[in-house]
This record gives sequence, structure tokens and C-alpha cells, in this order.
Amino acid sequence: MAYYQEEIERMPREKMAALQSERLIKQVRHAYENAAPYRRKMQEKGVEPGDIKGIEDIHKLPFTTKEDLRDEYPYGYLAVPLSNAVRIQSTSGTTGRRVVAFYTQHDIELWDDGCARAIVAAGGSKEDVVHVSYGYGLFTGGPGLNGGSHKVGSLTLPMSSGNTERQIQFMIDLESTILCCTPSYAAFLAETINDAGLIDKIKLKAGIFGAEAWSEEMRRDIEKNLRIKAYDIYGLTEITGPGVSFECSEQTGLHVNEDHFYPEIISPDTGEVLPEGGKGELVFTALTKEAFPLLRYRTRDVCVLTRKACSCGRTLIKMAKLMGRTDDMLIIRGVNVFPSQIETVLLSQGYTANYVIILDRVHHTDSFEVQVEMTSETFSDEVKFIEKKERELLSALRAMLGISPKVTLVAPRTIARSEGKAVRIIDKRKI
Repeated sequence: MAYYQEEIERMPREKMAALQSERLIKQVRHAYENAAPYRRKMQEKGVEPGDIKGIEDIHKLPFTTKEDLRDEYPYGYLAVPLSNAVRIQSTSGTTGRRVVAFYTQHDIELWDDGCARAIVAAGGSKEDVVHVSYGYGLFTGGPGLNGGSHKVGSLTLPMSSGNTERQIQFMIDLESTILCCTPSYAAFLAETINDAGLIDKIKLKAGIFGAEAWSEEMRRDIEKNLRIKAYDIYGLTEITGPGVSFECSEQTGLHVNEDHFYPEIISPDTGEVLPEGGKGELVFTALTKEAFPLLRYRTRDVCVLTRKACSCGRTLIKMAKLMGRTDDMLIIRGVNVFPSQIETVLLSQGYTANYVIILDRVHHTDSFEVQVEMTSETFSDEVKFIEKKERELLSALRAMLGISPKVTLVAPRTIARSEGKAVRIIDKRKI
């Protein structure tokens, strides 16, 4: 069994707890002294850095939410001089206001290490060719796995997303062995490769797939069609990006890199910390990040944690595959989409907020349609007029979401009303 950092990945529980305590104490003081929002939140709760004497005191700290980060956009939570920050990554914004995460060079080194652990757990080494088809730019997927591959010493193909014909050409010519992308794109690649009769020319042995929810059925289909072993990976831009946790060959949950990211499960209603095995909202504290030291960040992801011994030999705590969300965020083709973003666009374009989002999964690829009611003032049954308005709305939605839905304009009062909470989302995906 291979490990990237065996001393950490197989660290005894008592030693890990001591390391976490040491790092938490230092991190809390760093955040308190250098990020005004943390100092303010801690003072409001009556907590001082000296009250945190170990990891057992983490529950005394206030939670941090995505709304907090947006409210302090862009620099409020930056905890180092701007001259010490060398990189940003960013999420999409629900109303145009994004979360911007900052990194020092040390932060990037640790991020790369987390992704390197994932690659080695998937069987990667310096003998491999790592084919990175996650998006680059502000999205964390491409930069994260790119950096991890460099740390392992693998030949790295920074393909980014799209241009499937070129992806397959390079995959064949350069004999890629590990594919990194969203699971839906992996499924699409598999379909395209098999349709073209090229599967025997593909040398892939493993895939590292994340950024969207995917089922065990989808995993098995990808493994069968690409003749690989498929591994899950998890991360959030706010925390660091992919590499917060990763799957090993056992495929029974994702090992959390808990020397850098301390996980908790809480009741989403009360904030109470739940015991091991309890199902609730996942909360992370970034123990080592310098530029953006998140404390008790509420991810809104629902899962469970377990310390059951793993056959791979790693002692890092495991998180189950995600079981849902506590908010209304959707993940579509690896992109975070909030209904509030769509409402913002509709209202700015002169439409009412009567709409419905229809999601499905066809051949393992998400389909995304937005049906929108026209107003009585703008309604027309002229096809060319409707098509023009649909194109205009599509352009506005794409600019906001970073993803292109199918836009369908419908006649006034044709979308069903509800006396209770409006049903805005019809999700037919089986994930």
C-alpha cells in the first residue's frame, strides 16, 4: 500500500488530536488578531483566544457561514497582508457577490499536498500521466489536481474542460493513466470513446472524480466503460478546493485530511455537535490556512463521520458520500447554482419570478432547463419573437451562472401555483 505522507495518513489517534490542538490554538489567535470579522464574532460570543486550550474547546467558537463571507467581500476575512497573498480562487455568487478565497504560497503547498494524497491513494506515482480535465481559472478543480500531480511527480496534462476530441487524442497519444474530472464528464468521455471504437487504445487505470454528486450505479458504469477504478474526491472553494477529503481503494467513504481540516457534524437546526455516526451538517475548521483561516465553517452538506478501521491502513477519519444539502443549492455539471441567482436575472430582465427548474440526467450528463412565464405585457405567440427573447435570457443566465441552461418561455399563468411553498425545482436525477 502506497502513501504520499505516511506519517500523517497513518498517525495514531492520540498524536493526531495533539497536533490538531496545537494547530487550533495557533489558528484561533491568528484569526482573532488579523481578521476583524472573527474578532468581532468571538467578542459577541464572549470568547477569547486564551479560552481555546485544545481541540476539545472548538465548540466554544462561533460558526462561519457563506453569508458571512459574502458580507465581507472581498477582503474582510483576509488574515495576512495582501502582499503575502499569491492566489485567489472564487465561487459563483448568488446575486453577483462571490466568495473570494485567498492563498499564500504556503497555503498552496498544503493544498497541493492534499491532492497529492488523493492521487497516491488512487494508485498514482511519478510513473503516471495525470490527465486533468477539471476547469482551470477561478474554479478550484483544475489548479488543485494540477498541483497535486506535480507534487507526486507525475507527468501532468492540464487539459481543462471541453474539446472532447482533443482530450481523447492526448489521452491516446500521451497514454494518460489517471483521469481527473467531474463524473458526468467522465461518463461522456467513456461514451464517446466507446462509440468511436477507441477503448482498446486507452491506457487509463484510475479516475478521480468530484465537484458534483454521483451514485454508486454511476461509478460502476464509469468503471466498466473506461475499464478503470473510480475514486471520489471532495472539497470546497471556501475551505481550499479539492483535497479536503479523498477515497482510498476500499471505496467506503472519503478520508478527511484532518491534520489540516477538522470536521464536525452538527444538527442543522440547533448547532449541537452530534456524536460519531450521527447524520447532520458537515462543519470544517481550516487548521493551517494562513490567508483565509476559516473557523467552524458550515458547509450545508449532509453526511456522517466514522473512525471505523480502514483496510488501506489510513487512520484519517472518514466522511460518507454526501447525503444532501441543508439549503437550496444545486450542483449542476459541477457548478453551484442557487435559485436566487435565476430569480435575480429574471427580475432584472423584466420577468416575474414564476419559473421552474427541471433537472434530469441523460447518459450520465445533467440536463438543465429553466421554464419561465412571460408577462401579459410581453407575451407573444410569434415564434421569432419568443426565440429572440429566449436567446437574450439564456445569455443573461449564462453570465450569472457560468453554465448554459435550456430556456423555455411559456404563456402567462401556465406554471402551476401553490398555496404553500412554491415548487421551483423538479429534480429527476437519480443520484
